[in-house]
Parts: sequence; C-alpha cells; structure tokens
Amino acid sequence: MNVQELYTSFKQAYPDSGDPRLFYAPGRVNLIGEHIDYNGGYVFPCALTLGTYAAICRREDNIMRLTSANIAPPITVTNANLSYDAAHGWANNPKAVTKLLIDMGHNIGGYDLYVWGNLPHNAGLSSSASINVLVALALCTVFCVDMSMVDIAILCQRAENEYLGVNCGIMDQFASAMGRKNHAILLKCDTLEHTYVPIDMGDYKLILANTNMPRALADSKYNERRGECEKALADIKAVSNKENLCAYEPDDFLGHARAVYGETVVNQGLRPITEAGLDPKMRGTTPETDNETVFKRAYHVVNENARVKYAVDVLNKGELQAFGEAMTASHMSLRDFYEVTGAGLDALVLAANELEGPSCCKGLVKTKVLGSRMTGAGFGGCTVSIVHKDSVDEFISSVGKRYTQLTGQIADFYVAETDDGAREVWL
Repeated sequence: MNVQELYTSFKQAYPDSGDPRLFYAPGRVNLIGEHIDYNGGYVFPCALTLGTYAAICRREDNIMRLTSANIAPPITVTNANLSYDAAHGWANNPKAVTKLLIDMGHNIGGYDLYVWGNLPHNAGLSSSASINVLVALALCTVFCVDMSMVDIAILCQRAENEYLGVNCGIMDQFASAMGRKNHAILLKCDTLEHTYVPIDMGDYKLILANTNMPRALADSKYNERRGECEKALADIKAVSNKENLCAYEPDDFLGHARAVYGETVVNQGLRPITEAGLDPKMRGTTPETDNETVFKRAYHVVNENARVKYAVDVLNKGELQAFGEAMTASHMSLRDFYEVTGAGLDALVLAANELEGPSCCKGLVKTKVLGSRMTGAGFGGCTVSIVHKDSVDEFISSVGKRYTQLTGQIADFYVAETDDGAREVWL
C-alpha cells in the first residue's frame, strides 16, 4: 500500500469523514547492545524503512473510530471510556496514547484513524512502539499539542508501561521518534544522552531474517533476567558500590566477581568462552549454581556495554568488518551467558555465518557476511546481518534452506534501509 492507497482506503472506510492528514513512524532494529538498557548501558538502534502509516481526521464529537488494514474488525469508542479492553487488541495502543494526552490536560477530541503497516508481526522490530509514536505525533499535530519528539517517545513508553502493562525501556520509542537516515543512535537509556553515528554500509546491506517462531517465553524470561541482574548488582555492591552493572569495566567486574563469588564460580561461569563456536550444541550441560547463573548474566551485561562502545568506535573508523565481528560476538554472548536466543535465532545466525567465507567477484576478494546477531528481546523474532550486496540473493536462498533443515520452519527475509524518524507525509 502506498500513500495514495492509504488516503483512498481511509475515504472508503470513512465516507462521511473529512480529508485526512497522513503520518508515518518507522520500526527499529538494534544493531548491538541487547538487554543492557535496563542495566544503565548503551544501545545502538536505527530506524527502518519498514513501519506504520496512518491517515487521521479530527471529528467534532468525542467518538474515536479506529481501523487497521492489517487487523480486523474496526473499533469504535469514546474518549470518555478509554480503559484497557483485551478484546480491542491493537486498538488499545491509540487508546493508551489518547488517554495519557487527555490525562495531561490536553484537549483531545474524537477522530477517525486508519492505520496500515509493513512491519512483520511479532518479529521484535517494535511494531507496538511504531503505532504508539505514530498516533502520538498525529494527535499532537491535528489537535495542536506542542510536544517535542523526545517527549513523544517518553509518552509512548509510559503508554506501554502504565496502560499496556509492558515493562519495556525507552529504546524502541526513542528510535522510532528520533531516527535519522544513514545514522544509528548511540543512546544511554537512563539519561537519554544520545549521539547520531553515521553508518556507511558501502557495498553491504542490512538483512533482517524473521524466525516466524512464537515469542511465548520473551516476556517471562525478560522479567527473570531483570531480576537476575538486580541480584548480581546487589551482590557486587558488597565490594564495590556503583549505580548499575554497566558502570563497571570488564576487568574490574571480573575482579569484584571473584571476590564475591570465588574463583570456582567465576571459572565455571566462564566455561562458554572455552566452548566457543556458533553451533549451540557446543554449550556445556553441567548443572550450575544460582551464583554461576547471576554471574553469567552480569558478565554479558558488562561486556556487551563495552562491545557497544568498541563497535561504535570501529564504525566511526570505517572498519565495517570489525563492527560485524562485534555483532556476532554479541549473539554468542546472548546465547551462552544471557541465554535468550532460542533454537530459531541460533539456527539463523549459524546459517548466516556458514556463508562468511570470501568469494571472488570481478577479480576482487569480498566477504559475503560480516556479522549476524539476534535483535530484540529474543526467543524468536529477527536476526540482523551485514551482507555483501552481490550475495543478498545467495544469502536469502542458502540461509533460508539451512534454517528449514535445522528447524523445520520457514524464515522471511527483508532488505532493510535506515530511515528518518516519525513524520507527516503527503500525497
């Protein structure tokens, strides 16, 4: 669906409405820095040319008519009754944003809304954040609410946390609201300190691969991991009092961990390093103690934060191969230490890296795949890979076949480009 078709679809859905204004909010992919935002660390997302579009027209009453081209049926509510209703599904997103704006004292009346998106459902690319940022920008525009894009991101995080019951950080909303084409955002989530970092992909493309596996474990394991990190920080504070795990440098953290947990626990926790390899079957199976578990979680957090800073540094130097290697190392840490990947994501990364060897193109040696990792909460969703432009078709074909061999599932692939953040669009 293009913008003209969006406009036409709105008029067909609401023949009695006026001329709509049109808006777009992108999804996002986090290139590196996973599961450290709630530990005081850096994330490195970029906005995508996949996202959600909306056509909206204000009404003269308090009725809200909400229609999605992707999900039926339409929902009609009034802005005097915006309580959460599980039966309303996706429509709880615009309801949440509307309610928060009204609760803040803004004069938000009724409106007709038609949305359409091309983000794959439940793929970990932030479709919910995209919808919320989209609606917030649209409402602020048509009802003349003066709100910065940073404030819109904060509002939309509140919608997730307070209304929808999702205990997420702010990365997704921030990236959707504040994205910049050909850039990623180095973001410290606890302070919102951020820097735009240019991304020069040269002859390489970002390929997203969707496992198409249900992410049933993502929410419960997310909360479990947060608790394990809190336990690790409380333990380490016995010998070194810092505000969060990402305040520690890797070497300092290891020294403190040895003092708290002892050499045996730390050495046992570090076993995945000596069992390195992309094949998940290489992981150890010896039962571990609770201390080993929380040590492993904290070890990932501290080293992933250092990995983000390293990755940004090499990217600024134009060393795209080193950046790709950091991506793959991030996945292995998420697999072996944080344990949030799952069979589907591991299979995609394994299949991607089986193509990493060089090949000849017009007399030149090139590398097909520079790096690959899971992105998002894990246990399903997507991987992101850096793939040479001449190897895109081979990557999709070979990785797709190998993934099916390993899992029995069929993956979907998307060639992704970076994009600007949420904005109004025109015919």
